Amino acid sequence: MGNIKYLIAGLIFGIIITKAEVVSWFRIQDMFRFKDPYMFLILGSAVITGAISVLIIKKFKINNFYGEAIVIPKKKFNKGYIFGGIIFGMGWFLSGLCPGPMAALIGAGYLPVIFAFIAALLGTYTYSFFRNKLPH
Repeated sequence: MGNIKYLIAGLIFGIIITKAEVVSWFRIQDMFRFKDPYMFLILGSAVITGAISVLIIKKFKINNFYGEAIVIPKKKFNKGYIFGGIIFGMGWFLSGLCPGPMAALIGAGYLPVIFAFIAALLGTYTYSFFRNKLPH
């Protein structure tokens, strides 16, 4: 029962992104074809909101819900981020889906999306299998 709040938050998030048409395959394809700025504006507002939130967390040393300090570790750049981003972007472009919309679309009854969801899981497990052999 302790995780019910996460289920409710996920349901609300899914409803919001579905109603905002963020899960629309046509919207995503229009973004990648540079036909419509809608998705760029959505993603840009998310980046700006996230950046402001991180600045506020760092400046005021805000704690999480359990009273623990929020620590945002420094990350060292490596070329794997570029290759991973390209692979992720190509999958997003080809399927018209990223993980958030996949779950929302399955929840909305678009059952063929299950195949893309399974492919995403297989990709994740493939990476975890080869992770130690890849350059990081």
